[in-house]
Amino acid sequence: MQGEAFDKLNEVIAEIEATTIDSAEQLAAFRSRYLGSKNILKELMGAIRTIPNEQKKDYGQLINKAKTTAQEKFDNAQVAIEIAEDTKGNSDIDLSAPGEPIALGSRHPLSLTMNRIISIFQKIGFIVEEEREIEEDWYNFTAMNTPEDHPARDMQDTFYLRDDKNMLLRTHTSSVQSRVMTTQKPPIRIIAPGRVYRNETISARAHCQFHQVEGLYIDKDVSFADLKQTLLYYAREMYGPDARIRVRPSYFPFTEPSAEVDVYWGLKNETDYRITKGTGWLEIMGCGMVDPNVLKNCGIDPEVYTGFAFGMGIERQAMLQYRVNDIRWFFENDVRFLEQFEAEI
Repeated sequence: MQGEAFDKLNEVIAEIEATTIDSAEQLAAFRSRYLGSKNILKELMGAIRTIPNEQKKDYGQLINKAKTTAQEKFDNAQVAIEIAEDTKGNSDIDLSAPGEPIALGSRHPLSLTMNRIISIFQKIGFIVEEEREIEEDWYNFTAMNTPEDHPARDMQDTFYLRDDKNMLLRTHTSSVQSRVMTTQKPPIRIIAPGRVYRNETISARAHCQFHQVEGLYIDKDVSFADLKQTLLYYAREMYGPDARIRVRPSYFPFTEPSAEVDVYWGLKNETDYRITKGTGWLEIMGCGMVDPNVLKNCGIDPEVYTGFAFGMGIERQAMLQYRVNDIRWFFENDVRFLEQFEAEI
């Protein structure tokens, strides 16, 4: 009897190993026969009471082997059947064929130009500051030495919110400067990139929305010479090591003295003559020493601190860099135009 139990158990193990499971029905039948509540192994396990004590250990190990073999067989077959079900109906797919090409985008030329400008000033310690585009009148104008009755407000045709004349779409990123000066103590060395808005007629040279990068440096003993050297550094990083600049007197309500900065573009071809109006010089930004009234408005003592500020349009820089002659192209999202910048970083 004892030998018959061992023989029967070995036959069941061989039967388990030889069983082929190719479908869900066969899997269910296998589970019922070898792993179910009334499986064949339970009957064989009951025979252990007839096995001599010295053989019970061997018989028990053989029972465990049968259970393990059955469970592994079931698990492997279940995974294989699930995979087959998932791929059913896809037999015509050639898995070795190359995939469809994915069209990769590129950075917008304005983003490329802005990132380059930011990188140049970050190298000399300027920190990027960003603020809201819907701004209060005080931060946009009054703090920057442009009170309500100041004629300089006419220089910028402003978009005011219809129900609140105190709120507007910022006309320049100088509002970032005023917010920083009212919340931080000198020394302050920042650049403020961002989108600005003015109620202007859209044309090849102007738009109602555009981008600026403004810079501000406030500390003790800051001079106009520091400003000029900073801008010369920028011009040589942006336009080449041999770039030359010139500084011309100008007017801005928030700086005194104020100046316009030109870079020498050259007169190598007809395009150069056209964009520089035959002079070879091209205006790139405005700048000046921060007006003492601006410092007072923002809670900084002008007797202790001085500073300089500058600002430039991103679109103008991008138009120069990429020889774009119509500002509207930057905002039309024409794929034919944007694809030209895929090679840029």
